[in-house]
Amino acid sequence: MLTKTIALPKLNNLTPTMESTALKLMEEAGELAQAIGKLRGMSGEQSKCEEKEVMELITKELLDVAQTAVSMMFVLEEQYGINIDQAREQHIRKLLEKGYLSR
Repeated sequence: MLTKTIALPKLNNLTPTMESTALKLMEEAGELAQAIGKLRGMSGEQSKCEEKEVMELITKELLDVAQTAVSMMFVLEEQYGINIDQAREQHIRKLLEKGYLSR
């Protein structure tokens, strides 16, 4: 199974809640969609960006989404006692059962 491992830090000087983090996640996902729309000419504006420049923007926005998702994982662990490692293992088992992954 091919994996991509990313380790992102817990952010300081923030007091995130489940709700504030979920809203931030949606905001960041919207910015990612907007960047993809620019690449495909779906933003209603004429794109003056080179593909490489747009791909770099997409990458930055994707990492913002990932950082916010990681922040939510910290909230789940610290405020709700969720074991993210155990949940990740269950998630992978689900993907295997559904045929999205093969061993």
